[in-house]
Amino acid sequence: GAGHPMKPHRLALTHSLVLHYGLYKKMIVFKPYQASQHDMCRFHSEDYIDFLQRVSPNNMQGFTKSLNAFNVGDDCPVFPGLFEFCSRYTGASLQGATQLNNKICDIAINWAGGLHHAKKFEASGFCYVNDIVIGILELLKYHPRVLYIDIDIHHGDGVQEAFYLTDRVMTVSFHKYGNYFFPGTGDMYEVGAESGRYYCLNVPLRDGIDDQSYKHLFQPVINQVVDYYQPTCIVLQCGADSLGCDRLGCFNLSIRGHG
Repeated sequence: GAGHPMKPHRLALTHSLVLHYGLYKKMIVFKPYQASQHDMCRFHSEDYIDFLQRVSPNNMQGFTKSLNAFNVGDDCPVFPGLFEFCSRYTGASLQGATQLNNKICDIAINWAGGLHHAKKFEASGFCYVNDIVIGILELLKYHPRVLYIDIDIHHGDGVQEAFYLTDRVMTVSFHKYGNYFFPGTGDMYEVGAESGRYYCLNVPLRDGIDDQSYKHLFQPVINQVVDYYQPTCIVLQCGADSLGCDRLGCFNLSIRGHG
């Protein structure tokens, strides 16, 4: 609805900023590949992806049971073109990973990606398909160790959960934690399990953290992680809700500090 904070048309505004700041002159711009159901099922369940492909605002009354089962509703509503939206942003992340694997580029950016809350069997927190997990799975074909860094104000729970039991992906998340703040995970004692034990790092932060405080915390943590883990590829989720004045956030980072 009109009050929902996640609106796909905001991507057009991002595209306009990239054009008018001249950023496109410093990069190669690709039309995104559209991810198939098969691509999405590299992480998600077939039943869930089949539901996303079939449901629409016109027929959702016939999917009441599935809507509840797959957590699609208020936070993650059904809207026209839902599956195409998922297909495009997921395909862009998958294409970026493929370009990196084929050494076509050193850095790949998906302005529309980073939907880090989506789980294997359900939507969560405005996220339907976890393009990050799917992109990382592609990177793992060529890279022995992938480091995932998340600076969204919300904990990157979907990505952490996906790789919690492996040492091939190390997840590091800087986020607000506590006081029932969504998604309610990301305690510093969540460190991974089995082969992934100590390959999960959570850094809970206080309200109002500013650029200088964030930098003094972020840099030494990441420097030590990189020195220890020696990743062959790094994936960064740049959630903008950690910026000051964001309607869903409570940090005080400037655009320069966030960048």
